[in-house]
Amino acid sequence: MSALEINSIRKTYGEVETLKSVDISLESGEFLVLLGSSGCGKSTLLNIIAGLVEATSGDIRIGNRTVLGVHPKDRDIAMVFQSYALYPNLTVRRNIGFGLEMRKVPVQERDRAVNEAARLLQIEPLLDRKPAQLSGGQRQRVAIGRALVRKPEVFLFDEPLSNLDAKLRMEMRTELKRLHQILKTTVVYVTHDQIEAMTLATRIAVMKDGRIEQLGTPAEIYDRPATLYVATFVGAPPMNLLQVTVENGALAIDNGDGRVPLPSSLKTVPADGQKLILGIRPEALSLVGNGNTIDARCDVAELTGPELLVTTSVGTQRVTASLPPRTTLASGDHISLFFDPEAVHLFNAETGLRYG
Repeated sequence: MSALEINSIRKTYGEVETLKSVDISLESGEFLVLLGSSGCGKSTLLNIIAGLVEATSGDIRIGNRTVLGVHPKDRDIAMVFQSYALYPNLTVRRNIGFGLEMRKVPVQERDRAVNEAARLLQIEPLLDRKPAQLSGGQRQRVAIGRALVRKPEVFLFDEPLSNLDAKLRMEMRTELKRLHQILKTTVVYVTHDQIEAMTLATRIAVMKDGRIEQLGTPAEIYDRPATLYVATFVGAPPMNLLQVTVENGALAIDNGDGRVPLPSSLKTVPADGQKLILGIRPEALSLVGNGNTIDARCDVAELTGPELLVTTSVGTQRVTASLPPRTTLASGDHISLFFDPEAVHLFNAETGLRYG
């Protein structure tokens, strides 16, 4: 039985269509991340699941029952917001247990649930403090604890880490991953951060303009992006894209001298003269190897610590390579970038869809 089913959900505001027939089926225990840039409709979809926004058409089913028209408190969900939304006058203990208190859960049962959540979140020493005495990361743990004690069918997270600094975000990502592995709960998580999506999700729904561009595991999204948008949105630095033309069974780089062989895995060989977009990840390029190369000129080399990001020119087009950190390169150096032809991704230049 699916824990959550989203069937043909549409949302319009006047003539503006925010969601365009979204379909997702989520099994119990999955961690789904809705990933996309601002305005893609991911938060609107989350709010429809929560009952905070009404869908124009379609159906939402939680635990095999429709929840359209059902009040949010009766949907068997718990939501964690971007802002912690804690009661400043209440202790951590009462903030976590407040929902249970309102539902008149007996004191002993309530205390047991609060103590268990605090233990899982490692905030037991903080139970008698007020929110003003906590750091941002600690406040977010309290907000998560308040959701945990509900023991809902589905947890909803709306960009819960975006207010934290980089170090805290990394720590909280690890904490959320650990909690999900322990509790095996069903989660729908909204973010624009592709690192969060890749590290947390069992499946990712990449959204654009109110539609799902691709739904798959993190490995599927990264290794076989279905569209140009997915290819460039997921990955840091993003995938290199080169305009190419099919010539005599190979790919000629437009406005450059390079030729790239067609990947042998293609099911359909493109016709001569066809315009395609060639994609290749920066980490798939190196200065040593065998066989296929792209000739390039180094423009900028940036040391990040674990890697050297080199921006190069290939004719009039740009290519970024991720190289070992101790590589020595100067602006203007001419280099050959080696790659495995099977690491190449091809996309239709007109539709943006994956080719082959």
